[in-house]
Amino acid sequence: MRRRHLLRYASAGFLSTLGLGLVSSLQSYQAQTESGPLSVQTLGHTAFLFTGGGQRILVNPFRPIGCTEGYPAPTAAADLVLISSRLFDEGYLEGSYANAQVLSQPGIYEIRGLNIQGISMPHDREGGRRFGTNVAWVWNQAGVKIAHLGGAAAPIALEDKILIGRPDVLLVPVGGGPKAYTPQEAVEAVRSLNPKLVIPTHYRTQAADGDACDIVALDEFLTLMQETPVNRVNSTLSVSPSVLPSDGMRIAVLNYPF
Repeated sequence: MRRRHLLRYASAGFLSTLGLGLVSSLQSYQAQTESGPLSVQTLGHTAFLFTGGGQRILVNPFRPIGCTEGYPAPTAAADLVLISSRLFDEGYLEGSYANAQVLSQPGIYEIRGLNIQGISMPHDREGGRRFGTNVAWVWNQAGVKIAHLGGAAAPIALEDKILIGRPDVLLVPVGGGPKAYTPQEAVEAVRSLNPKLVIPTHYRTQAADGDACDIVALDEFLTLMQETPVNRVNSTLSVSPSVLPSDGMRIAVLNYPF
C-alpha cells in the first residue's frame, strides 16, 4: 500500500513538473527569493502563519479546548489554509476564512505559483485506526523549504523520507499524547529528516486545561536534543536561505505572547 502511494505521488509530481516547465519554475523561485525573508508566526499549538513570497499560508487552525483552551482561536488573514486533520478541536475554521482556499487531503497541488505536497501519515500509533490520517505539508515559500508534520504519530517511513526530502525548516510535534510524537519519537523524526532548522510544536504550555491535557512540556524534547543549539525568539521568526545554518542544525522556540 505504501509503495503504491509513493508511485502515485511520484507520477503526479512528474506530470506536474512537465506542466509547469523549467522556465516558469525558475521564474517562480526567483520571484519568491527576491521578495524578502519568510516570516513564521506561532498562533499556538500546531497553528502557524507563514508570510513571504507574496503568500500568506495558515496551517492547522484549531478550536480552543483542552491543551489549547487558553489560546484564542487563530484569526490571522490568510490566502491559503492547510489542515493536517479534522477532529473536534483540529482543523477548525472561523468564518473569517470563508474566502480562503483550504487544503485538507494528501496530494500534489499547484496554487498561486506554489507547489504544495500533502503526505498521508497515521495520526496515532495504531496505523490510523483510532484517529485517522494526518497530513504532513511540504512546500517552498520565499526560497525556504518547509515541512510541517502536523500531528504525526508514526515513525518516518522510507517513503515519507523520500517524499519529504531534507527540509530547511521542520515543524515537528514533540509533546506526545495519543495523537502525536512523544519527545523521544520526535527526536527520531528529526534525525531521520535532518533539517537545518527545527521548530517544535504540540507541547504543553500555560494555555492547557490541567485536567484535560495529556501532553508534556517542551523541556523533555530539548533535554534529548541538548547538543543542538537552541534560540528562543518572540512569536515571529524571520527565515531566509542566507541565515540558515550551512552545517548541522539548530532549534528555534517561538514563544507565544500570552
